[in-house]
Amino acid sequence: MEKKSQTFEDLYIWQNAKEIYHQMSKVSNERKQYFLKDQLLRASLSISNNIAEWYERQTNKEFVRFLYIAKGSCAEVRSMLHIIIDENMISQEKYDVLSTEVQKLSVMLQKFINTFQ
Repeated sequence: MEKKSQTFEDLYIWQNAKEIYHQMSKVSNERKQYFLKDQLLRASLSISNNIAEWYERQTNKEFVRFLYIAKGSCAEVRSMLHIIIDENMISQEKYDVLSTEVQKLSVMLQKFINTFQ
C-alpha cells in the first residue's frame, strides 16, 4: 500500500474525525450526566485514534480492521446522540447537524475501505 501523504495528520478523513471529537466535546461539556459524557468522548476519540493507528502500521490486513473499528465508533457516537436527544439534552437542530456529520464520516470511511478491497 502506497502512502499518499506524509503523516496521518495530512489525511482529510483524520482531520474530519478530529473535528467530530471537538464537536462532541462541546456537547458533552454542557452535560451533567458524566457517564454519557465519558462514553460519547471515548467513542468520538476512538474514530481519529483508529485512523492514526492504521496509518502508522500501514498494512493491508490491519487497514481494514482499524478503519472498521473507526466506522463502528461512528455508529456508537450516533447511538449516543439518539440517547441524548431522547433525553432532551440537546436541541433537534444540534442533533441533526452532529448526526449528519458523523454519518458523512462513516460514509467516507466506507469509501476509503472500498478503495483497498
